[in-house]
Amino acid sequence: MRVILTVFITVLAILIPHPPTDAATQGKVVEAEASYTMTDEDTLRGAEEKVLQRAQRRAVEEAGVYLETIFHDIARESHSHITQMSALEIRTISAAIVQTQILETRRSFDTDCPVFFIRIRATVNVQGLTDIVRRLHAEARLAEHFHQLQRENSQLRERLKDLQREPVGVRILAINPDGQSEGVQRARILLTKAIHTHDLADKIRLASEALTSDNGCTDASIIRGQTYLRLVSIAFSQQSASDGYADHLERARADFDRAVQLDGKNVWGWLGKGDTQTWLRHSDEAAASYEQALALDPFFDLARQRLIVLYTMKARQEADAKHWNYAVRILNALIEAQPSESWVPYQKEAYLLRSDLFLKLKKPDKALGDLNTVINVDPMNAGALFIRGTVHMIRLNRHLAKEDFEKACDLGDTRACEQLR
Repeated sequence: MRVILTVFITVLAILIPHPPTDAATQGKVVEAEASYTMTDEDTLRGAEEKVLQRAQRRAVEEAGVYLETIFHDIARESHSHITQMSALEIRTISAAIVQTQILETRRSFDTDCPVFFIRIRATVNVQGLTDIVRRLHAEARLAEHFHQLQRENSQLRERLKDLQREPVGVRILAINPDGQSEGVQRARILLTKAIHTHDLADKIRLASEALTSDNGCTDASIIRGQTYLRLVSIAFSQQSASDGYADHLERARADFDRAVQLDGKNVWGWLGKGDTQTWLRHSDEAAASYEQALALDPFFDLARQRLIVLYTMKARQEADAKHWNYAVRILNALIEAQPSESWVPYQKEAYLLRSDLFLKLKKPDKALGDLNTVINVDPMNAGALFIRGTVHMIRLNRHLAKEDFEKACDLGDTRACEQLR
């Protein structure tokens, strides 16, 4: 079989409730509201950004819908027979928000989870669709990096399992100490209940009972410690003073310390220990805990992601204190420690910060290398485009600088727009 003809026809259409007028081309004002339930992985700022994004998306959908229709017409020849195949793909893409006015915000709780509500008045530009298409392609590229990372990890895990697989014919006999089998069994039942309940107080009670039944139960300590950290997160989201959750932090610290003492190879124990130390602002100790988790399991992505955030934050603090060379050394260690290029999308902030430091240290060539890395994985990063344009100006490449400033300006970077005036 061979393909003798392939035709791709892209049709762009805007569906607008009413015929476009002059006012519509300038922007349509729409009110919308949204809510978002905060998860354990969210920060307070992240949850606020997500609920705002949801409201903006709803405003856009009320103002107009952008459709990208891709029509595939493929002719195939096989054994002297020609067949036609057609497929239609429609992707709905939200158009651009020009201006957002926040009318109302409030917080509430749903089964102990913070819920954020927002109502906005948004001005929607139904003409600004080209940028949205570009952004879609950029996000698709980032997604490909993520999937590449997952594939690499999966392959390496299989290799590691093969190396660790026990020889054929060897049988291991496990013997529980006398008098503990009943307690261990009861602890497992209690842990199962603790995992499935949504009530945080019940989780703590059940995990505590499991520890009473089996004081060597590592998982019970970890589950209880994670629950205490959840309570800390809730208290923080309510903007409570640190003394309002200090007791929870101390109990979480004790649980994770106990977990790693019982089982020094439990990566979740080390992760929880690092998370607790991060809350306590003991960054060096937190980094050591995350490093220990990775030493035990190089594929434990959560620990690696925590380290990226932690070291980037630490480098930023040193940069703010004008310890530029030391900040660069921190970032060098972070970037060079990653196992593959698939982690670059997660390190964009680190690369951007290092490029800024290189500029301060009068090393524009090194700054340019970092900026190229960021833009390769995120072509729609307005900040990186603006800084790269600045580097091109330093290197007297005015044409390249103008290109980057124009792209950054189109993406909404006002600094870049000022450079073009």
